[in-house]
Amino acid sequence: MKKNVFDDTGLKTYRAKRNFHETKEPKPRVANSSGKKPLMFVIQKHDATRLHYDFRLEMEGVLKSWAVPKGIPMRRGEKHLAVHVEDHPMDYANFEGTIPEGNYGAGTVMVWDTGTYEVMGANPIAALKQGKLHVQMSGKKLKGEWAMIRIRPRLGEKESWLLFKADKDAKPLSVKKEDESVLTGRSLKKIASDNDAQWGSSRKAAQKKFPSSAPTNKVGTPTKESGYSAKAIREKTKGAPSGKIGFVSPMKCRLVETPPRGDEWIYEIKFDGFRTLAIKRRKGVELLSRSEKQLTPRFPEISEAIEKLPCREGVFDGEIVALDEKGRSSFQLLQMANMAGQPRALLCFYAFDLLNLNGIDLTGLPLSKRKEILQSIIDPSHEPIRFSASIRGDPEKLLAEIRKRGMEGIIAKKVDSKYEKGLRTGSWAKIKVVNEQEFVVGGYTLPKGSRDHFGAILVGYFENGKFVFASKVGSGFNQALLSSLHQQFEKLKQEKCPFVNLPEKRVGRYGQGVTAAEMKRCSWVEPKLVAQIRFTEWTREGHLRHPVFTGLRGDKKASEVVKEKRE
Repeated sequence: MKKNVFDDTGLKTYRAKRNFHETKEPKPRVANSSGKKPLMFVIQKHDATRLHYDFRLEMEGVLKSWAVPKGIPMRRGEKHLAVHVEDHPMDYANFEGTIPEGNYGAGTVMVWDTGTYEVMGANPIAALKQGKLHVQMSGKKLKGEWAMIRIRPRLGEKESWLLFKADKDAKPLSVKKEDESVLTGRSLKKIASDNDAQWGSSRKAAQKKFPSSAPTNKVGTPTKESGYSAKAIREKTKGAPSGKIGFVSPMKCRLVETPPRGDEWIYEIKFDGFRTLAIKRRKGVELLSRSEKQLTPRFPEISEAIEKLPCREGVFDGEIVALDEKGRSSFQLLQMANMAGQPRALLCFYAFDLLNLNGIDLTGLPLSKRKEILQSIIDPSHEPIRFSASIRGDPEKLLAEIRKRGMEGIIAKKVDSKYEKGLRTGSWAKIKVVNEQEFVVGGYTLPKGSRDHFGAILVGYFENGKFVFASKVGSGFNQALLSSLHQQFEKLKQEKCPFVNLPEKRVGRYGQGVTAAEMKRCSWVEPKLVAQIRFTEWTREGHLRHPVFTGLRGDKKASEVVKEKRE
């Protein structure tokens, strides 16, 4: 029998999650893998805490497995997140049935499709190690080419891949075929009602709904592999007062030069997206920016996922981000997510705090307790909602890793800090490895060469109520952005220059100054649009060096934009 040498854990993780004195699941054995017969694939439709698909490929006598929350992409170029999970034994390919409530993976399982596959132009194991799989599948439902690319996970998160359709569009399935087992022809509902293959497991799983006998303090039993019980949640929230479900002015971070150290500090990844309060009420979900602007219509997939979280009501503090192919948050991709004609990036909501749960105000609890309760609510497979994990250790080493991965920075938080609404007290601090902040657009220059609409935008900030010019920004625009921004500029045009410190006497060493002569070739706009700008440093003249436009911010008021100073 050939040993599974690719994955050090092999089937150990699979074994650790199950008690085989109680369960009828296939025991974790590695099957003979001679390589003489075609490799098998199986896709199982799994109605657990949330409906998802399990995509499994035979390799080295086991099934390499991924959870695909949004299902198998069928249109060419369509990309879906695939989260790598533990290996499964080959016998698992034929399992179809139900897993009882209270057990790991509780729900209904269907063998949705099965067949053979081959990796195009590579050895399967070598391709898997390299993080690039291009497979030709021949199944009962799916025929054609699909590809998978491993993306760099954030620290503390599971390995993630992107699964996408590689050649032409797949043939659409009928509604009947979409909900039909290729083994028995049954629907998920029929499999559940037949209840003919139940098994048990020693590991507790998420409950789909709160039990009717919910505890008297209104806090139900959150779900999560951490195994929180109603009793544990009551203990965590003991003494917390009741509170109204609604908007709360978000707690703010203080910008610092060096990260604070000590056991009293934890660290989180700094995201580059929209700070968002997700408010779940019995009647629906509302997504609000930090300035209480409505974001719900822009991100329907986020609000739908929040609605399915296992609590009746809640107020979640987090960040809506768009992820690039390496798993990094990209504000530019987020900016383009709702632009006509532009591909919609992979969006998710990173939740890092919980302010209210079912009418219980948690803001007075220590951060450590709030995060424990929050983590218990968010199942790892509940895309696109993700828990923002805490990281301990040497912050300088963490920052070095952040730089290496091309990310923005970290957030340091005191573990015992209360949630101080709308305040910047220093209990939360941000440390950036790249310079980036908001500026307000006050004008633009004429286009040159082949560029359409405008050449560069003129941005500034407010200081003691006065609008101060900071820089010209001519990078970071594609044709769609040039057109979209120019349309917005046209609606805000005005005759007078809004900057109090223009004109300048000279253009300066890096060409960022605006002289009286150049002002004649500028158009001015009301300072209302907030732009996110990335740059290398401030110059001696008070301008930005190497500025790059990354997007407009609809979540911040122009009057709030000031020059950020490190402490």
